[in-house]
Amino acid sequence: MAEPRERTQQEGALGAAGGCSEPETGITRVFQVLGKRWTGLVLAALMNGPGHFAQIRRAVPGISERMLSDRLTELASLGLVVRTVEEGPPLRVSYTLTETGLALRPAMAELTRWADEHLPGEAPNCPEEFRA
Repeated sequence: MAEPRERTQQEGALGAAGGCSEPETGITRVFQVLGKRWTGLVLAALMNGPGHFAQIRRAVPGISERMLSDRLTELASLGLVVRTVEEGPPLRVSYTLTETGLALRPAMAELTRWADEHLPGEAPNCPEEFRA
């Protein structure tokens, strides 16, 4: 299989012949997941370690219980989060990033650095480890 060649800066999103190419499939898949509202913040809340549902909800102000449940279920189905039932009493559920989820740490840190440099204002409750 041939190695993919890097595009030159002049080519950008244009193909070598100058015509428009289809969107990069990798970046398209990334934003299909991370581009959903709340997903990045839920992941960021888990970057420092496991969290229980209520802890994650407090770390992501404004998210509803239903939306948090949906996002955690989706992240688990994608292999980014593991849901663990802790035997009680009381019975508790914790959520932990998988190795695949933790592999997003450098990308999220870089996105945070970029936002700090190029977007006005500061996002509330951004974990310190993602600050430039």
